[in-house]
Amino acid sequence: MTTLTTTDPRTGVTVDTDITATSAETVAQIAARSGEAFRDLRSRPREWRAGLLRALADGLEERREALIGAAASETGLAEARLNGELSRSAFQFRIFADAVEDGGYLEAIIDHASETPLGPGPDVRRMLVPIGPIAVFGASNFPFAFSVVGGDTASAIAAGNPVVVKAHSSHPVTSQRSYDALTAAANAYGAPNGTFGIVYGQQAGSALVADPHITAVGFTGSLHTGKILQGIIDERPTPIPFFGELSSLNPLVASSGAVAARAEAIGEGLFGSVTGSAGQLCTKPGIAFVPAGPAGDAVVSDIVARAESAAAQTLLNSRIHGAFDDIRARLIDEGGARSLVAPRTGDAGFSLSPAVLEIDAPDVTPAVAEEAFGPLVVLVRYREIDEVRRAIELVPRSLTATIHTEPDEVDTRAALTDAVEDLVGRIVYNGYPTGVRVAWAMNHGGPWPATNTQHTSVGVTAVRRFLRPLAWQDAPEEVLPEELRDGSADIPRRVDGVLHLAAE
Repeated sequence: MTTLTTTDPRTGVTVDTDITATSAETVAQIAARSGEAFRDLRSRPREWRAGLLRALADGLEERREALIGAAASETGLAEARLNGELSRSAFQFRIFADAVEDGGYLEAIIDHASETPLGPGPDVRRMLVPIGPIAVFGASNFPFAFSVVGGDTASAIAAGNPVVVKAHSSHPVTSQRSYDALTAAANAYGAPNGTFGIVYGQQAGSALVADPHITAVGFTGSLHTGKILQGIIDERPTPIPFFGELSSLNPLVASSGAVAARAEAIGEGLFGSVTGSAGQLCTKPGIAFVPAGPAGDAVVSDIVARAESAAAQTLLNSRIHGAFDDIRARLIDEGGARSLVAPRTGDAGFSLSPAVLEIDAPDVTPAVAEEAFGPLVVLVRYREIDEVRRAIELVPRSLTATIHTEPDEVDTRAALTDAVEDLVGRIVYNGYPTGVRVAWAMNHGGPWPATNTQHTSVGVTAVRRFLRPLAWQDAPEEVLPEELRDGSADIPRRVDGVLHLAAE
């Protein structure tokens, strides 16, 4: 068996763990147990499932110190950031518990048998039901919120599905401790064996995606790896949904009015958004459109000054650290960007300081619109909004677009909104896209290659990914779910075309 190692990116020191790569035979056993658990979980009432979700949140809180300690040594992220992320993970479980109790996510519908303009119509009842075991791939940049205890896991459990997680190779110990926290809480609550599973190693991840018990995959990571996993799915006898968050450049546009009114504030906010968590956030603005001329020069000068004085930041692993310079070089050599601030390598570990590039809007090509994972931004200097329109079409579709304008720039704001609304999943006005809110209204998705789905991976509606519609026609009452039986109901339902709120 192959023993896995873990590396502290702050020092570059690698040590052995007591974790071994999961064999194909063990992957099959774990997936089979997950299938057995599904038959139990799908029959549990919503109240039970809401209680399970809250128990899982409490389990994370109880092991906070051990979880934070492991994540700090495996990611190099600050403890304040990690504590906030773990709190976010616990909050996600609790908000999904509230959603499960609410029941609106089920989209319950009843059409009683009746005469219709087309003749007699049968009794038809429909709602969303869980789909089966879900494979969740942990992300390197979010050891909690998008990994073992992340939103994919929480939303899959909320839907009534078991989860098998593929641990990320950059933080195997954090993944193991997170899994232990979930299983301990689930076992204490009385959840069936197989509600959670975990596998380690690249080959184990491939075997998991191919396993016939798995019914969907949630993935946050590189476009390259996402395409590999999609290829495995395409080879399955029965293809399954692949919900991947893959790549995003997240363009930001500052209007002439905005930079004239608040150049320093925009410089500070943009630089903070680019360098937060060492630029390793999926919503980092990687390309920013700044007007040519003195007002725009002030923004650029502010960002340059901040970058030149910034200390080196720790990147998550050696692969990201090594790729940073390669991508930056391509943006210059092939994309035509000019270097304003070159990165400096830190004294230890996988660290470097921020980099700033610049290019004129008419010179933008797809070659300068490559995502650079890390603290780098390309500043695009434009003279008129039409230049922004043309250049932004060459930027890959993204999770977000951000627009900074002043209140009196109504036409400019409308033109920029029109330019980006088909290209992204969320538009931010006079703010910054990093710091994604976990809420009912959030959409954390976008056109390919940001994601390959019409659904969000953050917020309550993320549960929709792991549900499917099922209709019962002329069904005896005893086979119907409680939510579809006649009489008062504790969930909102559409009955004979009329929306009824939940009974008090």
